[in-house]
Amino acid sequence: MPALRSLSDIRVPAPKPGTNYEISLLDRRFVFPGLKRLLGAADFDKAGDRLAGLAAKSEIEREAARAILSDLTLQEIYDAPLTDDDGRVDDVMGVSYDINPEVFRSAAPLTVGAAKDFILSGADADVTRFGRGLTAVMAAAITKLMDVHELIYASRKITTSTTARTTIGLPNRLSSRLQPNHATDDLAAITLLVYTGLSLGAGDALIGINPALDTIENTTSLLRHIDRLRRETGAPTQICVLSHIRTQLACLENDAPVEIMFQSLAGTQRTLVEEFDCDIELLDRCYRAMAERGPLRGAARQFMYFETGQGSELSYGKHNGVDMTTAEALCYTLARRYDPFMVNNVTGFIGPETHRSNMEMILSNLQDHFMGKLLGLPMGMAPCYTLHSEITPEGQQIATELLTAAGANYFMDVYLSVDRMLAYFDTSSHDDQTLREIFAREPAPEFTAWATERGIFNRDETGGLRRGPNWGNPGIFCGSDLELEKLQRKLPIAYGWENAGPRPSNAVSRRTRANLALAREAIYAELSPQRLGPTPMRPIQTRAATKFEHLSNPELGSLLDLESLEMLEPDGSDVQIVVSDGLSAEAIHHNVPALLPALLDSLSRLGIRVGTPLIAPYGRVKLAEAIGEALKPKIIVTLIGERPGGDGISSRSMSAYLAYRVSGEETMVGNAASRYEYTVVSNIYEMGTPPAQAAAMIAERVEQMMTHRAGGNRLGNLLQKAETAGEKPLL
Repeated sequence: MPALRSLSDIRVPAPKPGTNYEISLLDRRFVFPGLKRLLGAADFDKAGDRLAGLAAKSEIEREAARAILSDLTLQEIYDAPLTDDDGRVDDVMGVSYDINPEVFRSAAPLTVGAAKDFILSGADADVTRFGRGLTAVMAAAITKLMDVHELIYASRKITTSTTARTTIGLPNRLSSRLQPNHATDDLAAITLLVYTGLSLGAGDALIGINPALDTIENTTSLLRHIDRLRRETGAPTQICVLSHIRTQLACLENDAPVEIMFQSLAGTQRTLVEEFDCDIELLDRCYRAMAERGPLRGAARQFMYFETGQGSELSYGKHNGVDMTTAEALCYTLARRYDPFMVNNVTGFIGPETHRSNMEMILSNLQDHFMGKLLGLPMGMAPCYTLHSEITPEGQQIATELLTAAGANYFMDVYLSVDRMLAYFDTSSHDDQTLREIFAREPAPEFTAWATERGIFNRDETGGLRRGPNWGNPGIFCGSDLELEKLQRKLPIAYGWENAGPRPSNAVSRRTRANLALAREAIYAELSPQRLGPTPMRPIQTRAATKFEHLSNPELGSLLDLESLEMLEPDGSDVQIVVSDGLSAEAIHHNVPALLPALLDSLSRLGIRVGTPLIAPYGRVKLAEAIGEALKPKIIVTLIGERPGGDGISSRSMSAYLAYRVSGEETMVGNAASRYEYTVVSNIYEMGTPPAQAAAMIAERVEQMMTHRAGGNRLGNLLQKAETAGEKPLL
């Protein structure tokens, strides 16, 4: 267990005035104002950096930036910490300077180009040690000089293994993180997904669920359920529910089996605090709590799990002028502070505003994998995509082949690659096994021994690991065929369990791909007010004028155009409802006609004043804040189409985002800068939460928010305190 240095004890150089970096190439002069601009221009061309104005405008400009960067010394980069928009070094940047001083002293005179050459030519152990003396910005700078071959070759030189019940990251091993998500956290459906994943040889790294409902009660229920499944199957692995870290900490304090603690990280303090409701003090507290009372204390060498991915800082508009690769490297040095069991990179998860094409996603994943390993992390990879990008399954598969060659510790197992709760596309257990067979990899040794005993794998006459007779048969964990049939009825949108070698059968693949094509089509449907029923609504406009602008630049959908802004004036309402297409107009068409009248009726019966609903094509969730500032309600309820998942019917899924507008006398949890706290009711559609039921849930949440004058995690904490004190909660 590493000692956590106080932030005040980490030496960080004082910021310097900006430097202009200049060079001439073939009679052309290039000037880059400041290190941030230089770093951005030196990178591969990506949608997010283009959107931020940081990408090079031409290939020759990119090479000019790389030439300058090549000649900077690591000491020069060390002496120029990147600052936030107010000119300060934030805490995330500060943590990046917690490096091995002896290693840095020997490396400091090297140029970035020489550092790259050392990594490519040096002994594996020397390269591993070298990374311990680097800050995030140094690692990012080196990465920007590397081509595809170099990113793969250099990554293979570095091995980082970690141990809980299983050891992941050993040579010639490829692990899997089993993710049995379900849109309504149905325990029977989760059970079948766990059984299926285990039977396909997945889950040796972790069984981890992203909950549909992030509450202490639901998180505890899910933890106890998957803990029971782990015990009953005997699978040597560990469990996690990926709720907010505050929720998990409360569960740990209530003696729930929080074996591995999770949190998403960001590369700027503003994003981490204002969007993820987390800070380094909280991360430190949770780390110490796990060391002192975590269920695997004394057995696990590591117990923290972090998720990262290029672009979150940019998508929230809080990147401080830092490019996506450098911000991602800052996530890694923050993760490094806690010696994590797992780090999972999900670059591609956000959408086309950060990574539009296959090439952008593939290159970014290779960069992220290399940087993470160089900085000492156990990197698992999840090259993924959403349907509103131009990334395809084939691009994702190319990324996994290259990342396996580069030595990734693990991939995800999302059944048939479709996460119907988070509405994105990731790797599957079939992908994991295919890659193992192509590259002669095995799962973690503890898991392999167990799976061999169960007939999931067997050894051939040469000692090689092969699929066994029970591979792909979830029935081996059921007491009877009838039990399996009952579980299958709880998961109607799975397309079958038939396999062909390590791949799903052709019939299963065709159904999966056809539904994916139908769902992608829903992205481009236009919002039709005529299909929303007779409830009167006032039209407003965002600054996104076209579908392309809406998909490419989320900020435009978060702002009102000037005419709408001038039209909106406060009317004394408690609640303002906004209807917007978001990423699926079809979701609005299929749910709002039933949901909106029921919601208005419920709020009226509660005595809550509601303004005339607004309808806003091309809107994003953050549009609530622009409307809140114009109309001054206590709560803004945004009914918005979510990005479609992997089947035609899930393209009808929408969510309700309830934004509580914090007044001056109220105190937010860990985030004084933002004035809005969000509570979400998600997966509203016929296969999730039906519209009428969702209307009642939204009304109850509104009543809770008004009673407690809070939203988000602060509301959850207040409800928990009220329940602990014996008060009747408004649930």
